[in-house]
Amino acid sequence: MQEETMVSPVRQPKPKWLRVKLPTGKKYTELRGLVDKYNLHTICTSGSCPNMGECWSEGTATFMILGNICTRSCGFCGVKTGRPETVDWEEPEKVARSIKLMAIKHAVITSVDRDDLKDMGTIVWGETVKAIRRMNPETTLETLIPDFQGREDLLDRIIDVHPEVVSHNMETVKRLTREVRIQAKYERSLGVLKYLKDNGITRTKSGIMLGLGETEAEVIQTLEDLRSVHLDIVTIGQYLQPSKKHLPVKQFITPDQFKKYEEIGLEMGFRHVESGALVRSSYKAQKHLT
Repeated sequence: MQEETMVSPVRQPKPKWLRVKLPTGKKYTELRGLVDKYNLHTICTSGSCPNMGECWSEGTATFMILGNICTRSCGFCGVKTGRPETVDWEEPEKVARSIKLMAIKHAVITSVDRDDLKDMGTIVWGETVKAIRRMNPETTLETLIPDFQGREDLLDRIIDVHPEVVSHNMETVKRLTREVRIQAKYERSLGVLKYLKDNGITRTKSGIMLGLGETEAEVIQTLEDLRSVHLDIVTIGQYLQPSKKHLPVKQFITPDQFKKYEEIGLEMGFRHVESGALVRSSYKAQKHLT
């Protein structure tokens, strides 16, 4: 009797519009040298961002604080999940020095979720913004924050240091939130963005990924929900599977469809809409100050 063999599902090949050029240019080469020489940690390099060369040439970079182990286990994210390391209280100064060495004009700061901490990392968040302001008074800031479980007292710590832009990503449509984000809640994230806007943050921002099985109607509904809390800026990009353990790509969205979402978003009244296959949360972040 012939032995049966298991056939693995064939992964969809990436379409041509997802091919990226290797980053080049004098500014990129200079910054890459500094990052390597001083062992500076940027999401741009650790996340192999396809827009690294473009952003660095414009003086923008993204830094992650509070370690690289997350307390949450989102189905889309390549960051390790587990028990995080102890807080590095010198990190705010280290990040500020990195920004100074790299001569960054606009810095994006993000972090893992730290549900293990009573303050969920918000003290380090606040101190990091203050340290950057002291050492780099001309540098503008975007903070891409977790939901801090929706606690207003913790969100106030971000509001108090008043970054130019505060971002919190919805990541996906309401129906898929439980599968994609697991410990997060769609309404809670909307509430975070509303609280930020209602309490003095001038520019609020969020991002979603496409290709996880959402419908066009669901994407449009998500955009409408974001506008209902007076969100200013939205980014829309293609989900790419970090590893075989993560959620599979259900669909590669075409450039024409991304363009359609951009037009719909602008008609809704968003100040900026970045919509494209290679768009990531901090793509063209410096533009969002206008």
